[in-house]
Amino acid sequence: MPDADTSRGFGRTLVAVYAVFAVAAASRSVFQLLTKADEAPVAYALSAFAGVVYVVATFALARNLRQLALVTIAAELAGVLTVGGLSMLDDDLFPDQTVWSGFGEGYGFIPLVLPIIGLWWLHRTRDHV
Repeated sequence: MPDADTSRGFGRTLVAVYAVFAVAAASRSVFQLLTKADEAPVAYALSAFAGVVYVVATFALARNLRQLALVTIAAELAGVLTVGGLSMLDDDLFPDQTVWSGFGEGYGFIPLVLPIIGLWWLHRTRDHV
């Protein structure tokens, strides 16, 4: 039986990875928006949005708020697929990279894989809460 508790095991690891991405995406976007917002405002705003998504997903997973985690992680996957696809189709759409550009290539494609793993874990542990 999989452990649905996020205070130990794989759930704890998932929360930790989300927390790292929450800090990375949020701090990067704040820096970019404060220092060079006029260079690529859409890209930096998307990175800020990604940071908020990671913060909310971290909170939801850590508190075992499964519905909120499901909605947030699904939005994350939609964002990374949309922004990733658009950035691959047209380089000029985003003059600077976002967390989700190129499906997260700047972050080792973890932004693409992470929501898939998160949704898988939520699905796998759904009946064990």
